[in-house]
Amino acid sequence: MELVLFEKKAGVAQITINRPDKMNALNRAVLAELDRCFQQALSDPKLFGVVITGAGDRAFVAGADISEFAHYSAEEARELSTFGQGLFRRIEESPKPVVAAVHGFALGGGCELAMACHLRIATRAARFGQPEVSLGVVPGYGGTQRLVQLVGKAKALEMLCTGDPIDAGEAHRLGLANHVVEEQSELLPHAHAVLQRMFLRGGQAVAGCIELVNDFFHADRDGYAQESACFGRLFESDEFREGVGAFMEKRKPNFRQKP
Repeated sequence: MELVLFEKKAGVAQITINRPDKMNALNRAVLAELDRCFQQALSDPKLFGVVITGAGDRAFVAGADISEFAHYSAEEARELSTFGQGLFRRIEESPKPVVAAVHGFALGGGCELAMACHLRIATRAARFGQPEVSLGVVPGYGGTQRLVQLVGKAKALEMLCTGDPIDAGEAHRLGLANHVVEEQSELLPHAHAVLQRMFLRGGQAVAGCIELVNDFFHADRDGYAQESACFGRLFESDEFREGVGAFMEKRKPNFRQKP
């Protein structure tokens, strides 16, 4: 059984963490396969977006595989954290929009993976949390940084320091989940539908929005200057000419071939 499944559906790369018997826990092999599948999605010009989900009906990803790293040295743990952070940063900085489709538990590394995606669609049964303090450790894949960005300092500290999870309703109220659906059967169709709406827009403009929003969280980048540069650059693009032409002609723009 492959640890990570890769499917192409209507211009979307659907990536599924496939360890349902282990609640899709992340070990080194899963992270390596996820990295490979994600790079495949980025390199395929016929794929315009990505959905990441978990197999089975219990968990998106219930965390890291504790049995694998329980006896790591400090240096081995640091190296694992660096690898995971690099992978999740590549997801966060993807020019193609990435949606996490979350059912059941998204805990520890699973919550960190979901937060690295650009949007999160959750079922009512989803639970988000960073319970690492219960093991006497902190999140290692960027959770302490992205959780603050998404829910604010006070709530992030509460979740991080108690390890208590939150349900889908609270995640939606806080801005951690973009949308909540009732049943698991609705989850993937809803995630794909959100991406399909993005596919009707200019792909370069969507990629620019992703990059510029990420710039806001980098103190060494002038987001306003970056925005002006991107704004000017897109004025010379075929997409801009198509978008303006469609507006003037009162028709829908055709930015790219339909997937």
